[in-house]
Amino acid sequence: MRGDLRKTNTRSGRGDRWNAIGFLFPSLLLVILFFFLPVIITFFLSATNMSSSTGFRNWQWVGLANYTKILNSPRALSRLWLTLQYVALTLVFFNVGMGLLLAILTTRIPARMGTLFRVVWLLPRVTPIVVYVMMWIFLAADAPYGVINQLLLEPLGVAPRYWIAAHPLLAIVLVNGYIGASFGMIIFTSAIQSIPPDLFWAAVVDGASWWKQIRYVVLPLLRWPLLFVTVYQTLSLLMSFEQILILTDGAYNTEVWALWAYHRALNNYWGHFQWGFGAALAAILVLIGIMLSALYLRFFRLNTLIQRPQIESP
Repeated sequence: MRGDLRKTNTRSGRGDRWNAIGFLFPSLLLVILFFFLPVIITFFLSATNMSSSTGFRNWQWVGLANYTKILNSPRALSRLWLTLQYVALTLVFFNVGMGLLLAILTTRIPARMGTLFRVVWLLPRVTPIVVYVMMWIFLAADAPYGVINQLLLEPLGVAPRYWIAAHPLLAIVLVNGYIGASFGMIIFTSAIQSIPPDLFWAAVVDGASWWKQIRYVVLPLLRWPLLFVTVYQTLSLLMSFEQILILTDGAYNTEVWALWAYHRALNNYWGHFQWGFGAALAAILVLIGIMLSALYLRFFRLNTLIQRPQIESP
């Protein structure tokens, strides 16, 4: 009898395992095709001299020559520093900071007002990128066209200027930040609304102020959303360059690393597309993203987030 039960349990366990594999296989296949395979191709291309002049047949293996060329580039360090500044400022002040602040504030006001505010704040994200960036260019343009110069500063006697050229780093951070803040706001709002109301009621009974409720109830329960938004937005900022391409096209020292890779691989002024060199630039970004993700996982203590909950013994 016991032997039959063991066989039944074994078969049931195997069946559950195959069911799990069957359900996960389509997603795993998509991840392999659209995430892992492009990374492998990128590292493959980075070890070649493939370009528009060699074509797809006359290329040669060059090993680490592209990486050596990057390290010897006089502007590589400045572009890396600019990229890290851009990612850090946008992430801290907008994608995570402002997103979390907006989520907390919109969940503390009446539900309809909060929903309306979130919908309005989502407009930059759903607006076409070209239209959104052109709006910023129009706002910051020199007089008599710029709204900031003409309507806000000239009446105060401030000399008009082209603000994107005057403060380029601030410009690219602001343009990307408001889009990223909307993403974090939605994720954090959903997480806050899923917190059981009993926890807030218990905190009120204990005399906790609004700030203490945020600190001791909300923030500890947002570790998973904070980890997800931080990692996702960091990788997104490292790899994205569309807004900067339209806003400045790398002028005024705003050519971040991803835009540098795009210019060398796909948009070279002389028509000589250096696919191998551009792939090496992209591969370095992949390695930086992996290292930053590992640091985030360690900072948020991933092992404590994924461990099974334990019931304390009396």
